[in-house]
Amino acid sequence: MTRKPSGQRGPVDHERRDQIIAAAHEHFRLYGYKKTTVADLAKAIGLSTAYLYKFFESKKAIGEAICSLCHDTLLSDIQAIVKDNITPSEKLRKIFQSLAHNGAELFLHDRKMHDIVASAIEEKWHAAIAFDQELSSIIRNLLLEGRERGEFERKTPIDETCRAIVLSLQPIRHPALLEYNLETLDNDATMIANLVLRSLAP
Repeated sequence: MTRKPSGQRGPVDHERRDQIIAAAHEHFRLYGYKKTTVADLAKAIGLSTAYLYKFFESKKAIGEAICSLCHDTLLSDIQAIVKDNITPSEKLRKIFQSLAHNGAELFLHDRKMHDIVASAIEEKWHAAIAFDQELSSIIRNLLLEGRERGEFERKTPIDETCRAIVLSLQPIRHPALLEYNLETLDNDATMIANLVLRSLAP
């Protein structure tokens, strides 16, 4: 089923919508999300503001669509890890490293996109909430798999364990936090993953 992010209007699959998202993405990269208005976007794309509103109810809705594409890329990398023929422990370790690596890449090479993701988290956009829910679901399934294989302890309630792991990821995946530890981010991800895995040992 095709997902339509919050604030979008009209048909889900529409070539013009994709063109608007692509053009807006480039405009945000040049000028930043917060400094851009819908009128600025319309002028840059060569469309009327009224026409943009046929597809998106606000600038935030356009930002949501772009943010969702970024999150889809992150989730694609994580899903590839989950499908790999390795233990649940190694999958969890690689997820920590993947989030840290992708977060650093975004900050260093696509700062404007990094700022959009930061806005999504700060303002609790639907795209950010949906990503957190999907990440939590993936981690929960890994925990269940690890418990079934005798790799992880079973005493702690699964919801509590899952929530604690998601919270432990904050320093390496939250845009407002990871930028303060860029030089040590990879090592930090490894150390936090090691600590989490030791706590999960039976």
